[in-house]
Amino acid sequence: MLRRTVLAAGFALGVALSAQAAEGPKVVATFSILGDLVKNVGGDRIELTTLVGANGDAHVYAPSPADAKALSEAKVVFTNGLKFEGWIDRLVKASGTKAKVVEAAKAVTPRPSDEEEHGHDHHGHDHGHDHEHEHEHEGLDPHAWQSVANARLYVTAIRDGLIAADAEGRATYEANASAYLARLDALDAEIKAAIAKIPEADRRIITSHDAFGYFAEAYHVEFIAPQGISTEAEASARDVAALVRQIRAEKAKAVFVENISDARLIEQISRETGVSVGGTLYSDALSDADGPAGTYIDMIRHNIKALSTALSS
Repeated sequence: MLRRTVLAAGFALGVALSAQAAEGPKVVATFSILGDLVKNVGGDRIELTTLVGANGDAHVYAPSPADAKALSEAKVVFTNGLKFEGWIDRLVKASGTKAKVVEAAKAVTPRPSDEEEHGHDHHGHDHGHDHEHEHEHEGLDPHAWQSVANARLYVTAIRDGLIAADAEGRATYEANASAYLARLDALDAEIKAAIAKIPEADRRIITSHDAFGYFAEAYHVEFIAPQGISTEAEASARDVAALVRQIRAEKAKAVFVENISDARLIEQISRETGVSVGGTLYSDALSDADGPAGTYIDMIRHNIKALSTALSS
């Protein structure tokens, strides 16, 4: 009886170990938005590590030894591409990984970055960070995920990359990708319906970030660079006056300026121009899981709600 019990326990352990061995691959995604897309395709089959987490800035990220270890153990590494992660090639080399590196944006038709078009940042300054940012992008706008049609291309690349790394998981990856693509189709229609309710003349927004070019092209909303507001200091009365003049001249309907945190200045802008002052727009990173932009779909929905509210008021 004891021998039978031991054999049964050994068989059960063998089954458990076999199931564990049959599990899918270790996977790395470079930043939070991409990580969410990978998770939706890979599901529970993959073991996912995301390098730059919620609210993190992938432009200026400094990889850690733990990141190199994660890459060295991974079977596939997903990057955005379009020179978004200027540090990834060095990290891949340093890690010695044999993982397949897949650029999620490979099939995207890239647009030129605003920095390449204008030769300086949005504020007319040649800051060190912005200059490095421009150099890394090599004239391309990497923020392709801001168009849901491009996010579909990401998902297809992720699906194919996971299948190449883990052929046994093909059915899982194909089913997950198909279900998520249907959700993205619904999201795209949702955005278009929300924008359609806003008169074309009112679809003009001033924002201090250059990450919405693909959104602007896909959904016919005009994003205008703010003038007079420095990203490196508190906004002065002169800064605000310059922005007020610009809002009036551009006939912008809404303004989202990240570095004006003084409520009195915001009230002044709104009072003097009559425009709506919006909240936070999420561009390069998700929020924490319990925040308003914890997933890619939540992020896009939050942004379109914020824009629609500001443009419709």
